[in-house]
Amino acid sequence: MTFLKTIFIAALCGSSLISCAQQREKKENNIMTQEKVAPENLDTATFGAGCYWCVEAQFQMLDGVVKVESGFSGGHVKNPAYREVCEGTTGHAEVCQVTYDKTKLTFDDMLQAFWQSHDPTQLNRQGNDVGTQYRSVIFYHNAEQQKIAEAYKKKLNDEKVYDNPVVTEISPFTIFYKADEYHQNYFNQNSDQPYCSYVIQPKVEKFRKVFKSKLKKEYAH
Repeated sequence: MTFLKTIFIAALCGSSLISCAQQREKKENNIMTQEKVAPENLDTATFGAGCYWCVEAQFQMLDGVVKVESGFSGGHVKNPAYREVCEGTTGHAEVCQVTYDKTKLTFDDMLQAFWQSHDPTQLNRQGNDVGTQYRSVIFYHNAEQQKIAEAYKKKLNDEKVYDNPVVTEISPFTIFYKADEYHQNYFNQNSDQPYCSYVIQPKVEKFRKVFKSKLKKEYAH
């Protein structure tokens, strides 16, 4: 995506070397600090944008994001295991369920971050992560989220922001299955792993530059 396209996407709100599934599974505790926010100020967004390790690392940086959980949604198998989802037979997408403070971030802000976090013109893949489990998808939690997401996608396509059409699926949210604990906060606890260094780190740096004014203080330097 060109810098001009990046700017255009931001205004609307107003290549992998290794596979995610090939990484060594490392059990770690999730030590991500969570903000204290009044329950009535919380809202939830659920996005699939390729490997959830990448998506999680990007959304964690936004000021107003309280919690990011990696898991699975949109499939037909109950309580799927990670390796089952990686086989592409359960119908699930790898997703991040993002809890955010709606006094700091709007759903439009969340969509802006979503579109910027991946290439929404790739069907059932992101780079070398290939399969329906890596599809671009928005699971909306209510009619308002659906309306905003569909309008946003339509404008991206009408304005031809990308060289190819946006293929993001927009579907109703049904259930979220949280992935095992060692998948949570993965990038922050496994930054020395090859996938983190070669795939996630460049995405994080790009995201940091685009959303410089919306980052938590610890990520703003």
